[in-house]
Amino acid sequence: MIMPPRLLAANSRDPLPRDPLDDSPRLECGVFGVFDTPDAATVVALGLHALQHRGQEACGIAAFDGQRFHTERHLGHVADSFSGGDLGRRLPGVAAIGHTRYSTSGGSFLRNGQPMFADLKAGGVAIAHNGNLTNFLALREELVSAGAIFQSTSDSEVILHLIARSRKAKIVEKFIDALSQVEGGYALVALTNKKLIGVRDPLGIRPLVLGDLAGQAVFASETRALDMIGARFVRDVEHGEMVVVSESGVESIRPFPAAKARPCVFEYVYFAMPDSVVNGRSVYDVRKRLGRRLAQESHVDVDVVVPVPDSGGPAALGYAQESGVPYEMGIIRNHYVGRTFIQPSQGARELGVRMKLSPNRAVLAGKRVMLIDDSIVRGTNSVRVVRMVREAGAKEVHLRSASPQIKWPDFYGIDMPDRSALLAANRSLPEMAHLLEVDSLGFLSVEGLYWAMGAGPRDPVTPQFTDHYFTGEYPTRLLDRENAQGRDSQAVQPQLSFLEDA
Repeated sequence: MIMPPRLLAANSRDPLPRDPLDDSPRLECGVFGVFDTPDAATVVALGLHALQHRGQEACGIAAFDGQRFHTERHLGHVADSFSGGDLGRRLPGVAAIGHTRYSTSGGSFLRNGQPMFADLKAGGVAIAHNGNLTNFLALREELVSAGAIFQSTSDSEVILHLIARSRKAKIVEKFIDALSQVEGGYALVALTNKKLIGVRDPLGIRPLVLGDLAGQAVFASETRALDMIGARFVRDVEHGEMVVVSESGVESIRPFPAAKARPCVFEYVYFAMPDSVVNGRSVYDVRKRLGRRLAQESHVDVDVVVPVPDSGGPAALGYAQESGVPYEMGIIRNHYVGRTFIQPSQGARELGVRMKLSPNRAVLAGKRVMLIDDSIVRGTNSVRVVRMVREAGAKEVHLRSASPQIKWPDFYGIDMPDRSALLAANRSLPEMAHLLEVDSLGFLSVEGLYWAMGAGPRDPVTPQFTDHYFTGEYPTRLLDRENAQGRDSQAVQPQLSFLEDA
């Protein structure tokens, strides 16, 4: 992602290392907010539990008690930070917002945690942001040149500075003024002294939903967070829409020029949980359809269909139903292994895979196995799984990806490596199959992806979804990337090495 160099502050904690066994892409964060709700921080904590999968490095809550803002930010999981009966005392108030974070802009330091808070002339403002600004570095440079002092390396702080420097009179106008200057994909919730605000980028790249809890508005990244607190789903916040909640009610504002929606298709492939509904589509149903179409496109004779845990399950089920081949749990995931067991040596990493995933020999031995994964990024985890299945006695191992070949990196809030690290970017299908040590390899087609989404054929001029990972067609300009490429390569090399760190 686009970000400044990793600079350690004196009070910064070491960043959490990426699990070397985890080959999956990472989404930046989940956001949640409630208004006029008793014990609001406790309700937000419950909502964040449901969004833990969207960010597992840090979490935070900001609450307003009518007089003061109270904030807490922690490295680690929600359950470790916001459990216990004293949460209402620590974070009192009837309005609150929360955030779970995986760093794509800025490092994994507590100073980059959210919600971020600023005490402005117009009153206090706390924001929680999901996504990535593609002109973050350009804006930050302008702000620093104008005298701004940054406390973090997160692009979310840029939004706060733009709000603070706006000459508009009212807080909502300041928000609009600030967001009119940013580019990229974002969904954010903000809390002021009198309002709860939810807003989605003009293309709707990142998701945000509006719910109702006992007559009061709730914002969340996914509908499953509404289910967690017993709230009713009202609707998606639409692309380019700002929803303002106050004592006067709920107001919808359209501050940006009209544009065609292009939500992120990777929400359906991997990021959102299967029990969520995103932009009116059941994630579970879409993933089953991905598997059905995959079976239609690239099936071979096998004895069992086995999902790669956990996210490969629905697609594998759809594949099995379409092909008529039995679906079996040939790989069992251990959910009780943490980072403590991850060691740097290659041998220890291989053992770590076995601690997280174990083969079900009764299912695999002597069988022709079809492995179904949601996507293949670098392929490092895939080859370990394939070896494990072979060692369990599988006669043949075939691998299918329920998404097209990932050939291009992301700049809208997904931690995805540079093209040089993407397995499919520079290799043919036979070369990839050889590297992954499989008897056959297949990927869903882009046409099949759109079929599974029920969206009709892909519009070649303005696609219905943000799908650049597969096509290389980005929905916005990438100003920071363009600027970096235009500078002297030696001058920006330290920054780029951090940008592209896998």
